[in-house]
Amino acid sequence: MDFHNLFDFLEQLQKNNNKEWMDANRKWYHSLRAEFILWLDDLDVTAAQLHDDYYPTPGKRGINRINNNLMFHPHKPVYKDHFGAGLDKAPGSADFYIEIGLKQCLLAGGLWRPDAKTLRSIREGIDYDGEELQAILDKPSFKKIFGSLYEDEKLTQAPKGFSNDHPHIELLRNKTFGVEHQLKREAIFRSDFKEKIIQVYMEMLPFRRYLNQAVSI
Repeated sequence: MDFHNLFDFLEQLQKNNNKEWMDANRKWYHSLRAEFILWLDDLDVTAAQLHDDYYPTPGKRGINRINNNLMFHPHKPVYKDHFGAGLDKAPGSADFYIEIGLKQCLLAGGLWRPDAKTLRSIREGIDYDGEELQAILDKPSFKKIFGSLYEDEKLTQAPKGFSNDHPHIELLRNKTFGVEHQLKREAIFRSDFKEKIIQVYMEMLPFRRYLNQAVSI
């Protein structure tokens, strides 16, 4: 994957963020998209060999659209400033997300602001065995890579059905259960970039498995 070419395209796109420019450079975009899909396919094959419950996610299935959804976000630019994709992406599950862009490059995973039913399932899982999730979050290697849970909006009080003195009240108040690992752009060009992705993927796996078990019960 020629990531230098990818960043060059994104930089030009952000200077000319309109349909006319994209139409004039459609071949460039489709060439990059095809190359990115092949790169994702290779990652998908590698990750599938790491554990038995991996959910195969070919690049065409995992890649995100480059268009912003202007119906719900009319003030956003027409096109995104990044290429993004999800791997190990079973429907309704906590997937593994890759984003390579101008403002940020990151590896992330979890469930971002899930619907009420899914959120309730996660909280019930925490009520049952929150110490397991806390142990995952407190593992030194996990904290080194991810820090803590992604900082997002939280409830000010305990969720309905739980008490404020619950031993895992800080976890229960979350509306998002996700983690992310920021990457410097130069890391994208290193020969060990794929190995870095796999390292982060494996460190995140127990966290994602906990969430997926909670929402599958």
